[in-house]
Amino acid sequence: MSERLFIFDTTLRDGEQVPGCQLNTVEKIQVAKQLEALGVDVIEAGFPISSPGDFNSVIEISKAVTWPTICALTRAVEKDIDVAAEALKFAKHKRIHTGIGTSDPHIKYKFNSTREEIIERAVKAVKYARRYVDDVEFYAEDAGRTENEYLARVVEAVIKAGATVVNIPDTTGYCLPDEYGEKIKYLMEHVDGIDKAIISTHCHNDLGMATANTISGVLNGARQVEVTVNGIGERAGNTSLEEVAMILRCHRHLNIDTNINTQKIYPTSRMVSSLMNMPVQPNKAIVGRNAFAHSSGIHQDGVLKNAQTYEIMDPKDVGIDDNAIVLTARSGRAALKHRLHVLGVEMTQEKLDKVYEDFLKLADKKKDVTDDDILVLAGADRNVNHHIKLEYLQVTSGVGVRSVASLGLNISGESFEAAATGNGPVDAAIKAVKQIIRRQMTLKEFTIQAISKGSDDVGKVHMQVEYDGQMYYGFGANTDIIAASVEAYIDCINKFRK
Repeated sequence: MSERLFIFDTTLRDGEQVPGCQLNTVEKIQVAKQLEALGVDVIEAGFPISSPGDFNSVIEISKAVTWPTICALTRAVEKDIDVAAEALKFAKHKRIHTGIGTSDPHIKYKFNSTREEIIERAVKAVKYARRYVDDVEFYAEDAGRTENEYLARVVEAVIKAGATVVNIPDTTGYCLPDEYGEKIKYLMEHVDGIDKAIISTHCHNDLGMATANTISGVLNGARQVEVTVNGIGERAGNTSLEEVAMILRCHRHLNIDTNINTQKIYPTSRMVSSLMNMPVQPNKAIVGRNAFAHSSGIHQDGVLKNAQTYEIMDPKDVGIDDNAIVLTARSGRAALKHRLHVLGVEMTQEKLDKVYEDFLKLADKKKDVTDDDILVLAGADRNVNHHIKLEYLQVTSGVGVRSVASLGLNISGESFEAAATGNGPVDAAIKAVKQIIRRQMTLKEFTIQAISKGSDDVGKVHMQVEYDGQMYYGFGANTDIIAASVEAYIDCINKFRK
């Protein structure tokens, strides 16, 4: 039987400390509910004494979330703990997370104190927090740079004082994986009563080793990991939730499992990225847009024959529909043939060879080759079989004026016209389309691909529209981004099942 690893998510506390990433209470509740659906065990909802907003957020998240433990951060200060307890009053399962710095630099320069005084303050804070809640977590700030023997004394003292969880943070991201693992191992072997508490990791990514350090800690006995969605957090960020979850899923021989519903990882990543205005880097493990993309011809050929040749995870396991065969100048015939097949185009080997030659010439000029490019090369036009086509579009918009769009559609040879106002030119144009196409459809996603050259480059729009319980994807490309948006919307409609 697998051992249980508890997931402590601090996206709403440590993650939100990133400049420019602050959320309002409504947004925090939205993220908290998504974290509950994802399956995290503990949600660190905020630092209540830090601001009225944080205090209120902890209260509202406590009301909104059912089964995860709601955690509030404090310093080893009685007033902090009082305020945290008040903020947690509606939580079904509550935890106070209190602590103090234990490294010599913290003791000497931050607190102007001594090792013995720090232990006394730690014990006092834990005992005080236990007056309010049964579940108290203690953090030994900068444990990564704390001498192991002294750290063991601190940990033993707070466990005896009533701490149920002890957090061993690598606050500055300084440790190497073997050093951090050895630190956890030392505590497991030298702390009297260690079995009465759960040891937790909390690793920062300043040297790019947060996930490696966390896994090393888990392999040496830690049974709680403190993580954030997309690895966001102060400075270089925290350990990434998705990376830890999928490492353990891929390495089942470790016999350590989490409660995470991995199929909700990608949508959770997208939500957090959107609400916090923090784009996910394309090459980010698990959730980056290139995580399951293959552009090398050798890799593409292997993946098309069997995904396991170059993929250790099924994209669907993290909530992504499929891998992406990205066509570039390095792509081979197998990838081109596969993409044409997906687009509904079959051809002889002789014609494929000719198209492949043209494809390579085009790929040398462009960063990547789109579906439209491929269909043109293959002698097909993606709009030929569309029964709805855009005939014209005219838009008026500006600062201080209401946007107005008028357009014409050709539906199976018959022309229709409409005009509408909207909150911006794209909204006005889509409302005009809806006046003609009277169906209950909902725009779920609208993505504009970044323009990489100049203001006259082609803008690319991807849309996702829900209709009759099904999702439909559309694409538009035009030097006019409003026209591209309308084309993408119409592309979705043309795919509706009749």
